[in-house]
Amino acid sequence: MSYASAALPFRTRCVVGRDDNLVVSDTGDYLFLSGHELATLEADPDALDLDLRARLRSKFMLADKGAQPGLDRLRRSRIAARQEVATQGPALHIIVPTLQCAHSCKYCQVSRSLEATRFTMSAEALDASCDTVLQSSANRLTVEFQGGDPLLRFDLIEHAVERISASRELNGRKVRFVVASTLHQLTDGMCDFMARHDMVLSTSIDGPAELHNRNRPIPTRDSYERTLAGIELARRRLGHDKVSALMTTTRESLEHPEGIVDEYVKLGFSEIFLRPLSAYGFAKRNQRHLGYSLDDFQRFYVRALERVMEWNSHGVALREVYASIILNKLLSPFDAGYVDLQSPCASGRGVLVYNYDGFVYPSDEARMVLESGDASWRMGRIGEPLNALLQSDAARVIASTGDPGRAEGCKDCVYRPFCAPNPIDAKAQHGRPDVSPALTEHCQRHLWLFDHFVSRVDAAGPAQLAIFHRWAGTAGATA
Repeated sequence: MSYASAALPFRTRCVVGRDDNLVVSDTGDYLFLSGHELATLEADPDALDLDLRARLRSKFMLADKGAQPGLDRLRRSRIAARQEVATQGPALHIIVPTLQCAHSCKYCQVSRSLEATRFTMSAEALDASCDTVLQSSANRLTVEFQGGDPLLRFDLIEHAVERISASRELNGRKVRFVVASTLHQLTDGMCDFMARHDMVLSTSIDGPAELHNRNRPIPTRDSYERTLAGIELARRRLGHDKVSALMTTTRESLEHPEGIVDEYVKLGFSEIFLRPLSAYGFAKRNQRHLGYSLDDFQRFYVRALERVMEWNSHGVALREVYASIILNKLLSPFDAGYVDLQSPCASGRGVLVYNYDGFVYPSDEARMVLESGDASWRMGRIGEPLNALLQSDAARVIASTGDPGRAEGCKDCVYRPFCAPNPIDAKAQHGRPDVSPALTEHCQRHLWLFDHFVSRVDAAGPAQLAIFHRWAGTAGATA
């Protein structure tokens, strides 16, 4: 018995610069349709070309009328796979053992000091942080140490790593330890400990030496040179792939996209993350000197990305991380887990921050706005049961205002399967977490990024498409 076809839920968008329609299903599958094809899909799907109907079915936009429990289960499982990061329990746990740091970076979001007492986590709070990490139901855990510069209190890192690694509460789960640092304090002894626990390092390289030293100054004016020395030591003792770097785009960076990309190639990195400036905490006060428009960032990003693609065409396998995050969402049914871009919002669900001040926060940005006087995102004191933290007032606010199914402008957005409102960003910009997402920089930037890459994928030739699939983690797949 055959059934007439029926359209499944989907959303549409006219992408700037195109005369067709982007159509995205609830599962995150998409394709472009002409105006006539879209009208026919909505009015009389059986009048569509047979091949197109097959494509629509494969992308969960069309089904035969009648009971299809197998198809419905598959559709629901695809939706659940995309939401796993926000629903499985906190998988990323950020511990801030100290704010001690010798740098005075212009764009730093938090206060910093070499004075230890007031800006360092107590031993009791550190133990309690580790115990809360282990209460998470997530199958895989990542524990990231941030600061300040956490290497200035490596004793606290050692204690936390050993406590978590030795706990029976791990129950065989994998845990990944990351240290975000300038690497200026890195020693052979630290590397020995990290090697035993298979730890990885993340540092900052803003570009060539002159730009980096200007963005990230220290009294001796050799921040770049000292970070490079730390990278070399880490690579020698831990392995080349155990240290990565990221950059922050300042106003001074805007004129040097090619030079920044070339610097990463010269230093032998396999990836570069072209990150925009975050206007949180203390960095917000410096926006007049550091800030730039979204249009400025877009122009910088496109030029830098073209340079990355150019290097790839010459056999240098350099991956742009921001592109890979977006492409993973467009090309793969399995989300890579970038917590800042989840649907629903993963702050306080997929990530928790245990701060030096003895409190737990729902994201790194939330602890940064604290430094400018807003303590409203505190979920509770370190040591409170995880369930109590996840049911705190701050968590409830995020759950209600970070749900794309409730927010005006998100409900009908084609990118709803990939993204959600960011209440913390909204409150930092507009003083309240429930403003229209379309007014926030978070939404505007990601709307542009999704538009940019969905069009690039559609127009890509075989060689570029192969790069995009490799970045997305779907190498060997076809669009």
